[in-house]
Amino acid sequence: MPAPGENMKINGERLWDSLMEMAKIGPGVAGGNNRQTLTDEDSEGRHLFQDWCVAAGLTMGVDQMGNMFARREGTDPDALPVYVGSHLDTQPTGGKYDGVLGVLGGLEIIRTLNDLDIKTKHPIVVTNWTNEEGTRYAPAMLASGVFAGVHTQDWAYNIEDSEGLKFGDELARIGWRGDEEVGARKMHAFFELHIEQGPILEAEGKEIGVVTHGQGLSWVQVTVTGKDSHTGSTPMPMRKNAGLGMARMLELVDKIAWSHAPDAVGAAGHIEVFPNSRNVIPGKVVFTVDFRSPDLDTITDMETEFAVEAKQIAEEMGLGIEFEKVGGFDPVTFDEGCVSAVRNAAERLGYSHRNLISGAGHDACWINKTTPTAMVMCPCVDGLSHNEAEDISREWATAGADVLLHAVVETAGIVE
Repeated sequence: MPAPGENMKINGERLWDSLMEMAKIGPGVAGGNNRQTLTDEDSEGRHLFQDWCVAAGLTMGVDQMGNMFARREGTDPDALPVYVGSHLDTQPTGGKYDGVLGVLGGLEIIRTLNDLDIKTKHPIVVTNWTNEEGTRYAPAMLASGVFAGVHTQDWAYNIEDSEGLKFGDELARIGWRGDEEVGARKMHAFFELHIEQGPILEAEGKEIGVVTHGQGLSWVQVTVTGKDSHTGSTPMPMRKNAGLGMARMLELVDKIAWSHAPDAVGAAGHIEVFPNSRNVIPGKVVFTVDFRSPDLDTITDMETEFAVEAKQIAEEMGLGIEFEKVGGFDPVTFDEGCVSAVRNAAERLGYSHRNLISGAGHDACWINKTTPTAMVMCPCVDGLSHNEAEDISREWATAGADVLLHAVVETAGIVE
């Protein structure tokens, strides 16, 4: 089947207007968004997306994890669909583009095909995956993980947020628990457009990232226990300071990541201190260590090194320590054919591009386990993401969606 012509492009202004309209739902306090998963704001964003899909002539399906699937029919009723999408949920202090660009970029593909009256052999399905961020309900990419068979639905339903509210109950409360069996859908291919969430593309002046691999990820939640006591009247030798223990362990995380350079990284972004009072020495802390690398053995080495040395720190300070693996996935190699479709699209359209390894986890990482998958990335200002100051240009968004359009349509097959 013929490849799309180089003059086939999306409507960049319409895509940008849609991004700005979605950003009005769940506004943050500093110009970004707070549209966390399974909140009323999440539900409102889903309704807007559904309205746009219906207006574009799509039929909507929803599965029992709340994943949304908006379908445009192909000419071959037996051909498996090409899926495209990302997520609409955000961090508590998230930006306007993380995830949302991939969902609305997929919708813009459909609108463009409608405008041009182009038919494809394979159906095209635009997808919104539930709870990609993993902030309210860990782990990240939860619903795509259930879809891919990595997690069980019952386990996911019973995960609780910080207020003890269960995932399954909240999904039903906001009205987005569908009837469709999770994972029953079969895909011809899956494509995801996303902002880079890193500084490489902008620094090198590249418009498109062709994502060949995804970093592996390990989330280990650490609980350190000491003894609550008065900060003024407890002698230094008699303290069991869980906060100090954590501080030494955070230094350890940084040391381990540096020792596995250049591609490994590590940090702790989730930290809770109890009782969190000015004049009480912390008796308990909970934090999550995030190690990442494109090499599985490196991740394993970092996990092991941290566990051994963190236990030594706890023992020397008279503290208790417990470890719980709360998330993770192996490094990903994306499908060669789908990656080539992305690269060919960038070259056909004349966009500057380079290969990338994704430093963040994405729904595509799980879907790649069951379906040929690839990702397209566009730059973001200063590489900043998971921050209300996250920013991209209209031109970057347009270029990414153009490449997505060509990769998806080439894979779905134009019918002349």
